[in-house]
Amino acid sequence: QVRLVESGGGLVQPGGSLRLSCVVSGNIPKIYAMTWYRQPPESEREFVAAVTWSGDVSTYYADSVKGRFTISRDNAKNTVYLEMGSLKPDDTAVYYCKLARAPSELYTNIGGYWGQGTRVTVSS
Repeated sequence: QVRLVESGGGLVQPGGSLRLSCVVSGNIPKIYAMTWYRQPPESEREFVAAVTWSGDVSTYYADSVKGRFTISRDNAKNTVYLEMGSLKPDDTAVYYCKLARAPSELYTNIGGYWGQGTRVTVSS
C-alpha cells in the first residue's frame, strides 16, 4: 500500500511564504508525476501544480499560482515540495498531494493516490 503524507501547512500573513512537503512511502507504483491540489472552503478541489517524475523535469501550474508557487522533487527522498510565495487570502485551502500514475490522472480528481492534506490559512 502506498502512503502520502503532507506537512508544512499553517497560518501565514498575506504576502508571506510557506513550504509544503509530501513524502511517498510503501509499495510505490510507477510515478508519472507528483501533483498538488487544493480545496478552498466551500469549494471544489482544484489543480495547483505538477512535476513529472522521471527524466527531465517538466512542471505545470494553475494560472492562479504561476509566478508565486514553485513545485520541485527529490527522487532520492520520494518527496515533492511546493514553495508558496506572495500568499493571498484566496490561497487559503487544504492542500493535497497526489501521485499520478499516467498523464490521464494529471488534471483530474479521479484516480491516483492521495494524501490526507495539510491546511494553509492566509490571514492577517
